[in-house]
Amino acid sequence: MNRPKFPWGDGRRYHANSKRIKEKYGGRIQKVSINAGFTCPNRDGTKGRGGCIYCNNQSFTPSYCVDVEDITGQIDKGVEFLDKRYKNPLFYAAYFQSYSNTYKPLEELKSIYSSALKHEKISGIVVSTRPDCIDDNILDYFELLSKDYYVSLEYGIESCYDRTLEWINRGHLFEDTKKAIQMTSDRGLEVTGHLLFGLPGESREEMLNQANIVSGLPLNAIKLHHLQIMKNTKLARLYRETPEKFTLFSMEEYIDFVIRFMEKLDPGIAIERLVSEAPPLHRVNPGWGNKRADWVQKKIESVMEEKDTWQGKQFKKSQKFL
Repeated sequence: MNRPKFPWGDGRRYHANSKRIKEKYGGRIQKVSINAGFTCPNRDGTKGRGGCIYCNNQSFTPSYCVDVEDITGQIDKGVEFLDKRYKNPLFYAAYFQSYSNTYKPLEELKSIYSSALKHEKISGIVVSTRPDCIDDNILDYFELLSKDYYVSLEYGIESCYDRTLEWINRGHLFEDTKKAIQMTSDRGLEVTGHLLFGLPGESREEMLNQANIVSGLPLNAIKLHHLQIMKNTKLARLYRETPEKFTLFSMEEYIDFVIRFMEKLDPGIAIERLVSEAPPLHRVNPGWGNKRADWVQKKIESVMEEKDTWQGKQFKKSQKFL
């Protein structure tokens, strides 16, 4: 049986970012995570203390970033680890992942990024940051850098609702998110957004409506995450004290939800991730047992096949708005 082709040119039920990257750059780009010692304005007192209430960077930081202090050493360890796990990436990109990786003066940022780009295995950078930690000068530098290297920025959107952003102690508004993404896109830079589903205070319909909202943003790609409660966070304390305020997704509920979300999402936005994954030793809530993210992703695609649905099935350009 011939599989249907969707707007992104193949029979996969959603627009996979891996395919978009391969078509645009000629192969797979493998990210090497780096912890460069950044912090955040809602941690150091500039805007607040304690950081986002759900944040525990240890839950997603690879072990090779922990024991090695310098950037070159982290890249060496990371490439050694990834060479064993993956085959034949087009090139490696240094992934500045922990905390807000543009939250330093520009001259310091140049020194940090340059130290990674000097490594013989590195051909680009991926910079994860907050929307309020970017400005014209930094983006002008990234635009210049992109003439010779792969440059991609990832912004933590987390939620499109200001009341939620305030509750989770983000320290910025959704208007800041829209502005940062637009400024980045205007310079022709790769831009990815992160959304977090399951935060208390948001109904499932409000979460779904965010598909319409982010479809109005000039995103190349998006990462979707379900809420997991990490140890040593303010969210963990709130969960212990008031568990009735939390309605966490079961695996079956999340599969149904994320499919409905994708149906509403602009098919032009590629999806890099469908589900969160964190080591059980860092989680307070039990999660979904031993089900890994790749298993859940395959299950999502299987259910989409059964339902004969796909990303953007309910999307209409007339509904695209900011």
